[in-house]
Amino acid sequence: MTTLLYGRPPAVFDPPGAAIQLSPLIPGSTPLEDVAEGSADDVMIYAPPGVLERRYTLALALRALKPGGRLDVMAAKDRGGSRLKKELEGFGVAVGESAKAHHRRCVVIRPETLTGIDAAIAAGAPRLVEGLDAWSQPGVFAWDRIDAGSLLLAQAMPPLKGAGADLGCGYGALATVVLGSPAVTSLRLVDLDRRAIAAARKNVTDPRASFEWADARTLDDVGELNFVVSNPPFHDGGAEDKRLGQAFIRKAAGLLKKGGVLWIVANRHLPYEADLKAAFKRVAMVADAGGYKVFEAVK
Repeated sequence: MTTLLYGRPPAVFDPPGAAIQLSPLIPGSTPLEDVAEGSADDVMIYAPPGVLERRYTLALALRALKPGGRLDVMAAKDRGGSRLKKELEGFGVAVGESAKAHHRRCVVIRPETLTGIDAAIAAGAPRLVEGLDAWSQPGVFAWDRIDAGSLLLAQAMPPLKGAGADLGCGYGALATVVLGSPAVTSLRLVDLDRRAIAAARKNVTDPRASFEWADARTLDDVGELNFVVSNPPFHDGGAEDKRLGQAFIRKAAGLLKKGGVLWIVANRHLPYEADLKAAFKRVAMVADAGGYKVFEAVK
């Protein structure tokens, strides 16, 4: 019996313990795209909040199920849960819906015939984004635009040199700017999102770049880099969590050699100054515009 699990549903929904994990946000998981059509008996999905990403995931899950297989999907009411039933019905399936723990839960038994699957998969698939001139995919951070914070950071940074890392690299927009400096010898692109790393590999073809699908917070403190650049996340599971940025700051300090520099951007309201001063010898705010602030921190 093949059981699949996408994401980390709350314990109240009794997620299966011996399932194949599929989430692109869990390093080492199996891509849902690679699951053979009609091969799974059960799928549980903690649905992502974005419409295109969610419909893409639901369509792939239904495609992976055997006829008669069971799809169990849930989402917080204010993060797509209120739309789940209608979205699933659009694929030609009967839906049983219930409410629990501020979530909506929908259960489907896959019929022989589905409708609209191919269109939903195409709408959520990786693509060369028009006007961006870069590969990306719905679900990746700022997937179809240049993030304003990253843009401010790119404008504030001087040309960098030596070996460095981009923590939370996304689809590679900031890395492209960093690698514009011929004095950069190597750049590690690190992101928690498998889709971001896949896009970055297409967008950043410079041989000085390397790519890591990993949680930046778990990297070894090698203490050998000349620079780190980062536009760190500050949401976890939809809720604001300043601890993410604080952890990125500590990790950057661990990766850098003495005299190495961190260039980091954050939303203006996030209180990272104390963490920067605790981890670095010298800290300066070099830009403050559009709701964002950029810091240079020297170890």
